[in-house]
Amino acid sequence: MFHLFHTQLPFIVNLLILLLAAKVMGELAERFHQPSMIGEVIAGVILGPSLFNVIAAPGEIRVIGELGVFMLILLAGMEIEVEEIRNAIRGKNVWIAVLAFIIPMGSGILIGFGFHFTNTFTTFLGLCIAITALPVSIRILMDLGKLQTDIGQRIISAAIFNDVLALFILGIILDFNDTSKNLRDLTFSILFTILKVTVFVGILLAAYKLFKLAKNKVNVLNPKVNRFLEFLRGKESLFALVILFVLIFSSISELLGLHFIIGAFFGAILLPRSMFISRDFERVQRSISGITMGFLAPIFFATMGISFSIVSIDNLLLLTVVLIASFFSKIFGGYFGGRLAGFDNVKSITLGLGLNARGIMELVIANIALEKGFIDVSMFSILVTMALLTTVITPFLLKDAFAWMDRVHRVPG
Repeated sequence: MFHLFHTQLPFIVNLLILLLAAKVMGELAERFHQPSMIGEVIAGVILGPSLFNVIAAPGEIRVIGELGVFMLILLAGMEIEVEEIRNAIRGKNVWIAVLAFIIPMGSGILIGFGFHFTNTFTTFLGLCIAITALPVSIRILMDLGKLQTDIGQRIISAAIFNDVLALFILGIILDFNDTSKNLRDLTFSILFTILKVTVFVGILLAAYKLFKLAKNKVNVLNPKVNRFLEFLRGKESLFALVILFVLIFSSISELLGLHFIIGAFFGAILLPRSMFISRDFERVQRSISGITMGFLAPIFFATMGISFSIVSIDNLLLLTVVLIASFFSKIFGGYFGGRLAGFDNVKSITLGLGLNARGIMELVIANIALEKGFIDVSMFSILVTMALLTTVITPFLLKDAFAWMDRVHRVPG
């Protein structure tokens, strides 16, 4: 492709070009009613080796990208409460959540076996196909005005379950040594990983129980928390406390050998919102959103585009199979789950279409897999292509599906 520069640009200049391009392309994507994430990734593709090769994403920019991942996961977790996770697996809803994950995961694993990939490579492929990007799903449903509908809530519940399950599986396979030939060593590695995950789950449950007890005494604790915040002299003290709280859980997950995003996600979910004045917490949420969506996230998604290499996709058959499997397996998973949950054909198809957008979460997991060496650049580029296409197509198909559903279920007269 085109090579405009042969010398490494200074860090600040790289950052300027990358952020400017990401924001411009993100704005263009929004104008076409698409998530800004798509434009930001495309900006990286344009600046990276796939086209002009202006920026090579030095280490400093990748560190900013890592902060972007942390803040994105924090923001996603702040949109969820523990009760919503329980609702996702309560009653017949569990069929939608489970089948919308298992069928796509199984299709990815079958592809891996069919193309003779390693076990870890295959598991990551299945995980990326199985995931639904919760923030993207929320954004699409909000744009369509369907977030508070029955089907909209089922889509969000299933997406929450998918994200939670995917992050736990991610925690297990990050410790998995695919090259081990010794059955005893392999068994020990699996058991040790399960032990670490169990310890982490135990810490989460203990924290949840503690905060639940504290919630019953909110009238006593709230004034004390507010007095403590007033006592602190530093600016944006609540913002700092929220970040510190989530960093504690991220650090615990890292110390246990799990990825930091796992701790960040669950730490954000467990944030004791009732301990703070509602308007103050919302202000912190807006501050986090401003920093993340205005600066850190565009850099992260643009670096994804830089890592993408169109010339590395040397297996068009694999690309085609992954795209078909990722698209239809989600629809089938949502459809069969919806039918078992008691919905008719039209509503079940709408569920499947609504769960099809991968977006942010899939890109985060693909990026981790690439950094850890579990997948190569070719597979990473295929997964980025899949994430972008499913995210672009989903709003159009879901809009038509809701219109179809409204026509079918319209009450006469």
